[in-house]
Amino acid sequence: MNFMLHERQNYIHIMASQYQKASKKEKTMILNHASKVLAMNRSYLAHCLSMNRQVIRIPGGRVTLQADIRKKSIRKRISLYSQVSFTWLRYFWKVMHYCCDKHLRGIIPKLIEKRCQFEENHKQEWEEQGLPPWTKEIEKQLQTMSVSTIYRYLQKERKRYHIKGISHTRPGSLLKQEIEEKTFAMWDKTLPGYLQMDLVGHEGGDSRGCFAFSLNMCDVSTQWTETVSFLYKSQLFVHEGIVQGRKRFPFSIFGLHSDNGSEFINDHLYRYCQQEELTFTRNRKSFKNDSCYIEQKNWSIVRSYVGYARYDTLAEVQCINALYQVLRLYTNYFQPVMQLQEKIRIGAKVMKRWDSPRTPYERVMENPHIPLENKQRCQQIYESLDPFQLNEEVCRLKNKLNEIRKKKELDQIHTQDTLSKKVSTRLSLDESSKTFGVDF
Repeated sequence: MNFMLHERQNYIHIMASQYQKASKKEKTMILNHASKVLAMNRSYLAHCLSMNRQVIRIPGGRVTLQADIRKKSIRKRISLYSQVSFTWLRYFWKVMHYCCDKHLRGIIPKLIEKRCQFEENHKQEWEEQGLPPWTKEIEKQLQTMSVSTIYRYLQKERKRYHIKGISHTRPGSLLKQEIEEKTFAMWDKTLPGYLQMDLVGHEGGDSRGCFAFSLNMCDVSTQWTETVSFLYKSQLFVHEGIVQGRKRFPFSIFGLHSDNGSEFINDHLYRYCQQEELTFTRNRKSFKNDSCYIEQKNWSIVRSYVGYARYDTLAEVQCINALYQVLRLYTNYFQPVMQLQEKIRIGAKVMKRWDSPRTPYERVMENPHIPLENKQRCQQIYESLDPFQLNEEVCRLKNKLNEIRKKKELDQIHTQDTLSKKVSTRLSLDESSKTFGVDF
């Protein structure tokens, strides 16, 4: 028979008193029967039966201890890290906008370096937030903290939201026959300059009328990402966004890859790629994973910071673009990413191997195909950046965007109330004129 663990423990607890009082021959019979019933090792079963219910009296006292196999002692691990170190860890996690444990482990040395560089600028702010004074011991503990320790400590505070957006992709024209298809397995991750791009709509659940869109572009090799927002979904706005975003990358662009939407698959963009000598490829139909890199960035950059609300005014688009200007520095220079290196299937199990977490800036500096001048320019920008100040600016612009949206919604409600009052007043006057025969 197959018993559950707690059932075995209860059986041993009941038989222990009988076993401890029995003779040697009776103990043999009890062990033979119990080992067959419980399917347990005979020596281990004898140990459990003899030790269970055993009473230990402490000399000189009235306290007695009784062993019970059903109760297990919980060993408390001695913490190697102080609570002060965890306070700074939680602050770094907040600055990095609650990234995953492996990414946080990879960026902690850079944050410690930047903390020391810009300590005078944020000293008063850190004191107001209640952060303890920085010491060499805290730095040492944060440097040696493992991914598992970070995961265990932040597990209680982590909250995840799973929200699905709405797709605004519409089929392109017959021009798709001229544009080559490219699958997820055909990308060369060593050569930078090949971008995946996609549009993210800010319709807020209502796709009627005009609203803002974000054009997201990501380099496959370095994971460098640029984002531009505009008010209408048209070929001209998408083309201007591509031209504008292309100038921000720290290396030359050689190819563009998109989905099958008409905003990308059109003659205007096709001729632009021919003039600029850019390789233009597209997804297979109904194969969203062919643009897996940019699909991931749609969530981690656009949705995480801009959200799912409806934005349909020029003021909101300007605020979103101002947010993207700060966000490009924050994500490309301080947000680590990991890339899949190998995937092996063994039966029904798939084993994946990832590289170490590195920021897009670090990948640019390590890539041998990028000119030295571009790397030096990126290094100068990195040395002047303060991640703590960037985080404050991102939060300020997010709050400003929410205030603009709330004000717009209140104005719309006020306008609707005014119109409804006018209509109701007019209807009441019409009813009065019919009743009394008076022409108002």
